[in-house]
Amino acid sequence: MKKEWFAAKELTGKEGLPTSTQGVHGMARRLGWVKRRRRGVQGRAVEYHIDSLPGSAVASLAMNEHSAEYVYTSHQDPLAIWIESYKQLREPERETMISFIVREGVAEMLNRLRKPGEA
Repeated sequence: MKKEWFAAKELTGKEGLPTSTQGVHGMARRLGWVKRRRRGVQGRAVEYHIDSLPGSAVASLAMNEHSAEYVYTSHQDPLAIWIESYKQLREPERETMISFIVREGVAEMLNRLRKPGEA
């Protein structure tokens, strides 16, 4: 992973972490996470180092990281590229990938199906 420091807001709701910024800060204090002041932000904003985070949260953050962009020509089939990439994964990685796609896909579908004004 390229990014090493994360604000509490970026960590909320990730696997194994609290769903509020206050909860993340509390967990960080209890577990003694490595922190630093956030640059370019007024006040007492801090960010936490990736090595302090639980493994499940790191995996969740890695899944949401932007991947490299692949350039393909018109004669290359995107599905074939996906299949070849999938074949190169180990079984636990495949399971994680499918789980992520299903979870994010269902969440996005629900967001699109909600009527305006619904929470």
